[in-house]
Amino acid sequence: MRPSLHPRLLNGRTGDPGVYVEALHLPDAVLLDCGDLSSLSPRHLLRVGLVAVSHAHMDHWAGFDRLLRLLIGREKRLRLVGPAGFAQRLFHRLQAYTWNLANRIPADLSFEVTEVQAAGSWPRTRFRLHGGFQPEPMPAQPASPDGTVLHLGPLRLRAAVLDHGTPCLGFALEEEAHLNVWRNRLAEQGLPTGPWLSALKAAVMAGRPDDEPIPIYARRGEAPGAPVQPLGQLRGLIGVTPGQRLAYLTDFADLPANRAAAIALARDADILFIEAPFAAADAEIALDRRHLTTRAAGEIARAAGARRIEPFHFSPRYAGEEERLLAEVAQAAGHGDP
Repeated sequence: MRPSLHPRLLNGRTGDPGVYVEALHLPDAVLLDCGDLSSLSPRHLLRVGLVAVSHAHMDHWAGFDRLLRLLIGREKRLRLVGPAGFAQRLFHRLQAYTWNLANRIPADLSFEVTEVQAAGSWPRTRFRLHGGFQPEPMPAQPASPDGTVLHLGPLRLRAAVLDHGTPCLGFALEEEAHLNVWRNRLAEQGLPTGPWLSALKAAVMAGRPDDEPIPIYARRGEAPGAPVQPLGQLRGLIGVTPGQRLAYLTDFADLPANRAAAIALARDADILFIEAPFAAADAEIALDRRHLTTRAAGEIARAAGARRIEPFHFSPRYAGEEERLLAEVAQAAGHGDP
């Protein structure tokens, strides 16, 4: 299966936590945490359509101003997800600047914030440039039993509340399903490749009825008047497999409730980004700081059945010992290598 999600750990295993995710055929990118963004070009930042922030400690949130500066003057709706109280933190961040000239900027910029809480509904708030970034309450979102916060095209973002001495969110970014075209079957039926296959995939994904007409054309200019076939005759051209799944877990204490929530969120992840700030021998320090050890990270990854593990957020106290920390994670996870 050709991977659809292409994540990039922004600052290596020791810098500010953050992952930039591009998805095949999706114009918007996803940013998981918003600390040091200096490794991203303006072109990459302008593609961001969703920012999911685990919590507002500086190393997870300090890069927002760079993103804001690039977006002013552009017509854009950016969705943000954070823990309880996050909308207020964004409000104060925005109000650090003077917006008396905002009405002279033709393009409006809006931020829509969803706050994920452990219980009850999830508050939602909008901030618009043309409104001076004053808070505008939106209808609250009922808490989802499986933690689903929102959809971005074919992707679904789920979240879980973890305890870091303050609420901290873990995230899972998932494809609903992965669709592949069987090229050999196309050839057997004498059908062309072309943009019509996107419509076929969309109809299969949406569960359209078998009598749904599907126009068949090799070039967009041929779409008007193109011959059609019913969806039922074309379903066999598409292979449907479970979608790719990526999980991001950072900044939480090694406590039973945290472990259970983290494992559930990362279940069967194709790629698990998980913090491992402290060596296994320093478990007392890790618990005092409400962080994981390498052993805890590996055990969580193993219990979740993660296929690939990407440890990060290593403490600077272990400068030059990255291989040791990676080996400890791999050993606890039962992998030869992380």
